[in-house]
Amino acid sequence: MQHFVGTYECKADDKGRIMLPMSLKKQLSDKLKNGFVIKRAVFSQCLELYPLKEWDGLMERINKLNRFNKKNIDFIRRFTAGVRQIDIDISGRILIPKDLINHAKIKKEVVVSSAVNILEIWDKTNYENAIDDAKFDFGNLAEEVMGDKDE
Repeated sequence: MQHFVGTYECKADDKGRIMLPMSLKKQLSDKLKNGFVIKRAVFSQCLELYPLKEWDGLMERINKLNRFNKKNIDFIRRFTAGVRQIDIDISGRILIPKDLINHAKIKKEVVVSSAVNILEIWDKTNYENAIDDAKFDFGNLAEEVMGDKDE
């Protein structure tokens, strides 16, 4: 599993295309031929970009859910709402569908941020607000999530 590194500021054009920076394109180079899946994030008003291999692994896990359980069906429907398979073009641009642009409230200024094995795509103002909101209790959160003495 590859882990992405970095937070990048980009611009979106009127058609919803984002030019990825060269350093990010290098990290994605071995995944270009297989493509990507883009979707709405579950907990934040941003988008998630999955290399197809990562997406396939997640779908294998989701496919094991019992589809005769209403909660599972509701989850699958909401989780996959707006999902699209996309490619990065020869110029290093991705085209984000309009409904996803609207969902994430992306305007012109965009932040593409690594989130371990996927990338998050944010409107810059929303990204900065999310980071600021998390700052005040990040120490406690880090201790709770990563501070397990048994590991």
